[in-house]
Amino acid sequence: MRPLRADARDNRARILTAAEEVFGQSPNASTDEVAKLADVGIATVFRHFPTKAELLEAVLTVRLERLRDRAIELAGHDDPGAAFFAFFDQVVAEAASKLAIADALGAAGSSAGADAREAGAGMREAFGNLLARAQRGGQVRADAAFPEVYALLIGASRGATAARLEPEVRDRMLALLYGGLRTRA
Repeated sequence: MRPLRADARDNRARILTAAEEVFGQSPNASTDEVAKLADVGIATVFRHFPTKAELLEAVLTVRLERLRDRAIELAGHDDPGAAFFAFFDQVVAEAASKLAIADALGAAGSSAGADAREAGAGMREAFGNLLARAQRGGQVRADAAFPEVYALLIGASRGATAARLEPEVRDRMLALLYGGLRTRA
């Protein structure tokens, strides 16, 4: 496959940014809304993404890659506990739009493809590294295994979204959860 021309790369980036915003707000949004927000024609959208499902998978992949990259960036932080909890906060805060995109993908009759699954696996691995660093630093309980902590991340994300928690309520919920994860003094 030939590399995209600069204008085509710019269009693709604008389409992905617009799609993330549009579908992150409403799983029932249309590709016409994406084209309008991206300031491109609908044909341009379909030239890059022949189906709505392909567009949604690309958006989901970009979101997961961005989270993976953020976790990798935070792994270099001097305070591993702060890095772990900052990432947990970010995932929960952004969950509503991510879940809306995943719902839209399901409604389009598709599921996460290989790229999205690979990005998700990379994000989980980077999250596991943050957890391990925080545990080695003595800031997260050593008996908090990855599967349970990852389930807490998913549960907090889905719960905050389903209950439509206001940010201050979400923060109080996370403070309670973090109290159980932190090493006891």
